[in-house]
Amino acid sequence: MRQAIERILALIKRYPGVIALGGFLSGVGSFILVDRQAKLASWIAVIMLVSWIWLMLENSLTQLFQRTFKREIPVPVLRYATQMIHQESLFFVLPFFYITTTWNSGQLVFTGLLGLAGLVSIVDPLYYKWVAPRRWLFLAMHTLTLFAALLTALPIILHLTTAESFKLALGVAMLLSFPSLAASFPIHSWRRGLILLGLTLAIGAGGWLLRSWVPPATLWLTHVAVTTEVDNRTPGDSLEQVGAAELLKKGLYAYTAINAPRGLNERIYHVWQFNGKEVDRIALNIQGGSDDGYRAWTHKQNFPGNPVGDWQVRVLTEDGQIVGVLRFAVTADDQPKNQ
Repeated sequence: MRQAIERILALIKRYPGVIALGGFLSGVGSFILVDRQAKLASWIAVIMLVSWIWLMLENSLTQLFQRTFKREIPVPVLRYATQMIHQESLFFVLPFFYITTTWNSGQLVFTGLLGLAGLVSIVDPLYYKWVAPRRWLFLAMHTLTLFAALLTALPIILHLTTAESFKLALGVAMLLSFPSLAASFPIHSWRRGLILLGLTLAIGAGGWLLRSWVPPATLWLTHVAVTTEVDNRTPGDSLEQVGAAELLKKGLYAYTAINAPRGLNERIYHVWQFNGKEVDRIALNIQGGSDDGYRAWTHKQNFPGNPVGDWQVRVLTEDGQIVGVLRFAVTADDQPKNQ
């Protein structure tokens, strides 16, 4: 048995990219299955969370195994099991975050960090010589990976909304970060305990304040348009520029088709911004729709007397995560519009 385990570990060490490739393929498959509301995707997500339970209880389970069977689990097995879980988790969630990231926003930073963590997890010199020896960096990577895995898995397993999933994932990450910090910085006095508690709360507060930088893992736009008309739930031509007179006369539609594959109610907002300042916020209730997404739009007619300038319609979740951004410009009537 031991020889078989050692052979498997030798193969994993020789071909570390195979585990990452398997995680990526399972992520792509799960993404497709979730989009089609297949139950198999839920099982894949459950397996991901079970693997994380093992990782969190690794020390306790290994001690139980040693007491029960009077044998120790080889250290290389534990080391590679941890690395495999990180690889599988990161490459499982990356397809979800890749498709849902608004790349010209702060979400680029979060998804970029996930991609960097995925790269580190498959390059042994980086993982074992740079990350693993630095306990604080290892725990940071550990917490980031768990947070992303929960954001992806919770809506699939528990059918939670995006806002509910974010709050629960952030709470779990905070709870698990405290014992991890305590293991690295033992509590020898009540002051040290308060400092660690403050660090834990700071992690949670930072995650909440930067929530707009986190893509909604299972909510994405399939079609957008800024147009002067919507006929039979179908938008007219999408505009990049519109004249001020036409705008004040007809108003403007912000049309978004949003894929919410869980099939649950989800409240989102169209936030209209003029030269970087919010001027209107309109709530919309969406439901999981067809492959083309749930079609919803807002029709804005009350514009400022001089609306010339740069406009945005930011599509936000209830907690402020960015689903997407629509941009257009209003031009003066004597200024030619680009075609």
